[in-house]
Amino acid sequence: MEWMALVLFACVCGVLLFGYPVALTLAGVSLIFAGIGALVGGFDASYLTAMPNRLFGIVSNETLIAVPLFVFMGVMLEKSKVAESLLVAMAALLGKYRSGMAVSVVLVGMLLAASTGIVGATVVTMGLLSLPSMLNRGYSPAFATGAICATGTLGQIIPPSIALILLGDVLSSAYQKAQLSMGIFSPDSVSVGDLFVGALVPGLLLVVLYLIYVMVVGVKSGKSDDAAMNIDATATASATEEPEQSLFSALVPPLLLIIVVLGSILAGFATPTEAAGVGASGALLLAAFKKQLSLAQLKVVTMDTTRMTAMVFMILIGASVFSLVFRGFGGEELIHGFLTELPGGVFGAMLVVMLVVFALGFILDFIEITFVVVPIVAPVLLAMGIDPVWLGIMLALNLQTSFLTPPFGFALFYLRGVAPPTILTSDIYRGVVPFIIIQIVLLIGLAIWPELATWLPETLYS
Repeated sequence: MEWMALVLFACVCGVLLFGYPVALTLAGVSLIFAGIGALVGGFDASYLTAMPNRLFGIVSNETLIAVPLFVFMGVMLEKSKVAESLLVAMAALLGKYRSGMAVSVVLVGMLLAASTGIVGATVVTMGLLSLPSMLNRGYSPAFATGAICATGTLGQIIPPSIALILLGDVLSSAYQKAQLSMGIFSPDSVSVGDLFVGALVPGLLLVVLYLIYVMVVGVKSGKSDDAAMNIDATATASATEEPEQSLFSALVPPLLLIIVVLGSILAGFATPTEAAGVGASGALLLAAFKKQLSLAQLKVVTMDTTRMTAMVFMILIGASVFSLVFRGFGGEELIHGFLTELPGGVFGAMLVVMLVVFALGFILDFIEITFVVVPIVAPVLLAMGIDPVWLGIMLALNLQTSFLTPPFGFALFYLRGVAPPTILTSDIYRGVVPFIIIQIVLLIGLAIWPELATWLPETLYS
């Protein structure tokens, strides 16, 4: 009955394409298959007895407490108009250069990724604020939309990233399972902090590659003028300040918050969960400092945080049901045998997994892939000797690439929703292609030199 495990996976993906809720689809389809398997035979129902312990483990997982805290931090910073202030100040400072606006978009996108970490919010905010100005400055629609989509997805790889938090929790369990399968009983594991540190060098390299590309192309297409940005009256209020003073006042508060949050993790002073609490408190103080904090604002932020957190945990519960039913059909052994028998050994197995994850990124969100696919393949790859930090960063970069890939890239949908009708969907598709190539080049580089992801964690924690 092992083939039923593959049919289960295919049915889940098919039902998701019809737009049904992810969490209910994962759990509902899995339980239907479990019932069919119990009737016809071949399903080991004893796996379902582990469900109560699984659910208790999810809701009592200290690492996952960082999710609502970082989400709250990101939503609060978004509502307090940090992005607007940064874009206005950066554009005013770099506006005299021909590629200044494009460089501003990348730099602000990087800072928003390190402070909010929410891809959808970043893409929408950048699209509303910077797209009209980039078009006015002579940038082609394809280049402008591509730059915004690409920089908006930096929140997938630059810490503190929700994707890295979820990957860290899943990889920790997978690493312990891989150790046990090899007869090794060790308390060592991979932590979210390890992934945060490991993602710094690849994330900054990606930003540098983006900057090189937009400066080369921007010089050819953009116009240089002294106008800052045509956003709105409230955003241009800072134009009365000197560009350097405006940039300083807009940049320092969020930068200090980023340094405190990430610095406390890197220095070992705080766990990611504790740092998330500091970040959430700092975002509140920053909003109050900017006079953007009110009871109504706090209610909106709290509701958005609750909605996103509930979605994440419901998907995790549904994915746990799927995982147990998948194992009950013998799917885990099937995947293990398939990957270990592939030609090319570790390289062949890793290549197939990366291609599958990339393909699934067309139809599934990173949360579903993290909770459904990674727990199945990660224990096998880790048992084959792959470094867990390197594996986590490779998966995060791969998922980030899938966010951009037409026709189903989520970042493309986010921007399409706020772009003016004069921007064609084909323009957005063409614009992201160079950035996808850049990400693939970085993925290949990371595959050739794993030290790009592993050197910094080994240096700090050795």
